[in-house]
Order: sequence, then C-alpha cells, then structure tokens
Amino acid sequence: MSIAARALPNTQDERQPLSVAVLVPCYNEELTIVDVVNQFRAALPHAKIYVYDNNSSDTTYKLAQSLGVEVRKEARQGKGHVVRRMFADIDADIYILVDGDATYDASSAPLLIDHLVTNRLDFVNAARVPSSKAAYRPAHELGNRLLTGAVRAVFGRDFSDMLSGYKVFSRRYVASFPAMSRGFEIETEFTIHALELQMPCGELSTVYKERPEGSTSKLRTVRDGFRISTFILKLLKDERPLLFFGGLGVLAIIVAAVLGVSVLAEFFETGLVPRLPTAILSAALINFGSLLIVTGFILDLITKARQEVKRLAYISVRPPA
Repeated sequence: MSIAARALPNTQDERQPLSVAVLVPCYNEELTIVDVVNQFRAALPHAKIYVYDNNSSDTTYKLAQSLGVEVRKEARQGKGHVVRRMFADIDADIYILVDGDATYDASSAPLLIDHLVTNRLDFVNAARVPSSKAAYRPAHELGNRLLTGAVRAVFGRDFSDMLSGYKVFSRRYVASFPAMSRGFEIETEFTIHALELQMPCGELSTVYKERPEGSTSKLRTVRDGFRISTFILKLLKDERPLLFFGGLGVLAIIVAAVLGVSVLAEFFETGLVPRLPTAILSAALINFGSLLIVTGFILDLITKARQEVKRLAYISVRPPA
C-alpha cells in the first residue's frame, strides 16, 4: 500500500487515506517542469500536485497546465511569497515542498513521507548528497555550511543542509507556520520555526542532481547569502531578544568600563576629572547598556507569549498517523 493510502482514524472511527500535496514553486523552469511533475506523479500516484508560477517570462505556466495538474499564479515575486500563498490555499495532511528545477530525487518522496508518518514527525528535511561535483557549487556549499552552523549555534539541533529546497511537513506544522520571509530566506525560517516550537523533526539524505543544460539557478551566492544572514539576525532579535539585546547591553557596559577605568583612577588619585568627555561617554554607555538589557527582558516575555500562541495553534491539529 502506498504512503498516501495509509489510514488515519477520525472521530467516527472511520479510516481515511492521508492526503498528500506536492507543492512546486516555479520561476522560469520551462526546461524542467515537465520532468518534475512526471517524476513526482510516478513516485506518488495518489498525491495531488500543485504548480505555482511566480511571474515566469517563459512557457513554464503553459507547460504545467498541459500536464493536467493544478496550476496557479503568485504575482508577488519571491519564494517566500509563493510558499505563504501555497500554505494558505492548499489543504492536506502531508505537504511536500520541492523546487521545480529537477535537481531533487522524486523517488525519495515515499521514504521521506514514511519517515515522517512512522516516527510521528512534523518536519523532515531532505539533505542533499551531490551526484557530481557540478551539481553543488562550492560557494553555495560553503555558504550553506556557515549559515547552517550559525543557526545551530543559536537555536540548537543539528541539520546538515538547512537550505535544501526539498522538505516534508505535517498539517500541524503548516497550521502554525507564520511565513514571514519574502525570498530564499524561507528555507531558514522553516528550520527555525521547527526548532523554536521544539517539534519532532528529522533529516534524510537524498540525491541532488545537476541542473540540465540551459537551466540556471535563481540563487545568487553573495546577494542571497547576505539576505539570509540578515534574516538570521532579524530572527535572533525577534526570537531570542534577551540574547540579542542583552548581549549588546553587556558589550556596551564592557566598553564603558574600559573607557572609564582610567578616568576613575585619575579621579581617586587627583580628585579631578580632566577627561570629562570620556567620563560622559562612559556613563552614557552604562545607561545605554542597562536599557538594552532591560529591553531584552521585556521583549523576552512578549516573545514567550507569542511562541505560546503558535504552540497552541500547532498542538490544536492532530499529527499524521
């Protein structure tokens, strides 16, 4: 029996199949969209496939329509906007999100779903294993490692490939996901949301193939790396305000102490304050640092309340079984 045909008891004790939705965000993928749809249709014959076109200037939209799958458009440019629209529009028990560039292995989809259902998980990340050196550019791999390590250091839990575009979600993950990102930062937001709510999650390796000739990646290493790094700092400020503001506050107080120690030494020795500007700056930094620490404590209480609301939305939906 296929994964999609697994049964889930409802309140009437009837058994119904789990519904699976394959979500394919696309931007100028006319060379690959047909292969992606056909491969996932073969791997998951019971799943419903949705292609969302994000202002493609080529024939992606028409080709997807000719395949007999659900095809929709999202006018706001950016993968984050597309994912937000997908999660709002589509109802399913299990969601598979995959890029439309034909680099991900569709045959791994049943294994990813089985891992999620069998272990009662809410989030499964497909870690990329390049099939060749050309499949994964060194700059992208280095950037991925650095950003994944930064998230692991701040939010905990080890994911080896945070920026993979191949992921599986449960219904209750999607119900609680805020989707605040606009572009490729959405991959980072997926991981941090799971870690923040301490969801049961996992990771499996899957083959990552080279793009076909003529197809180009939409990811720009420097530009998108900077945007993702900035987004991580924003999430640190929003989700760990005590660490963010408290750290800045402590740093300000340390600088004030370094500047003020010589001023105090001169005062105790001579009774004078010859470097008045330094003394004023030191006092101002102490006040500023103290204010930052207090701000961190206040925002930490607000963040905990907001996380509790997301947690309630998360646990209000039963897991796939």
